Amino acid sequence: MPFHRWYCSPNLYTKEEKQAIATAITGIYSFLPPFYVIVNFIEVDKDSCFVGGESSDNFLRVDVQHLANTMQTVEEKREFMKAYEKVLEPFTKGKGINWEVGVSLEDVSRTVYIHAIDF
Repeated sequence: MPFHRWYCSPNLYTKEEKQAIATAITGIYSFLPPFYVIVNFIEVDKDSCFVGGESSDNFLRVDVQHLANTMQTVEEKREFMKAYEKVLEPFTKGKGINWEVGVSLEDVSRTVYIHAIDF
């Protein structure tokens, strides 16, 4: 269950670009039902985004959370990043935007089990 958060300045992407990004990201997960893939665009004003201590309206931070981790090997993780960066390219490098991506891999079954033990 992939959850993608795109932190960006207002108006960095048009409504049509956001739709294209969400569609492209969903395509990466062709092995999942499309409704499992969530993409949120979280707009952050220039006066609330600082890169190196300077305000910025040309920066994108992407956080990807995989709640049902299936990537076990380094090669699988590299393949995912390669596919993801290909999807990002027209909307980042192609627009001259500074960006970074963070991916967290979680195993929900272990998380639920750990919380159940705490009770």
